[in-house]
Amino acid sequence: MGERVTVVARFKAKEGSDRELRELLLSLIEPSRADEGCINYDLHQAFDDPALFVFHETWESKELLSKHSATAHIKQYRAKAKPLLAEPPEVILLSKISS
Repeated sequence: MGERVTVVARFKAKEGSDRELRELLLSLIEPSRADEGCINYDLHQAFDDPALFVFHETWESKELLSKHSATAHIKQYRAKAKPLLAEPPEVILLSKISS
């Protein structure tokens, strides 16, 4: 179907919104891990900045990642997240080159 794709997605909460954004992002984990093609879907929070969150994800292919992006849970996240974010999310797609 295609090569695996790794996603690093960075989210910065507005001041005072870090707890709410954290809960919203955590709510994506269970349904996203159940999406076809999901190998891992892990949320991280910065030690030195509680408003900074990073997802590390691995998908079987870009096609299956695109299907995930069109799911109801991702659409619901997008509808709720905008007022909580200090800036637009940064999403980087990567291809693993080491063994």
